[in-house]
Amino acid sequence: VQLQASGGGLVQPGGSLRLSCTASGSIFSNHAVTWYRQAPGTQRDMVALITPGGNTKYADSVKGRFTITRDNFRNTVTLEMNNLKPEDTAIYYCYASLRKTPQAPNQWVWGQGTLVTVSS
Repeated sequence: VQLQASGGGLVQPGGSLRLSCTASGSIFSNHAVTWYRQAPGTQRDMVALITPGGNTKYADSVKGRFTITRDNFRNTVTLEMNNLKPEDTAIYYCYASLRKTPQAPNQWVWGQGTLVTVSS
């Protein structure tokens, strides 16, 4: 079971990026999917999470700029990031509970991380 994160890149301040997190060879289990980020020399912090029912929670620093959505059919969670700032520069990771089949046990898995750099 794997989580594949993609969509990072270099963007100017004020720009936008869309990150995707897709379950490969598995499905999301009935838990929230969370995006974290980690800048050099800092701890990994929660950015946003979304429950199976679509309830969301955001870090104060990204409220009003980031939007997390979930497609349970495609087993994909997307993080839409707008009005990006240099302080958003970090490696972004998704974290989710997966299972190979609806009857299989849950496995908590980290995606491989995708680098977001906000710079002029």
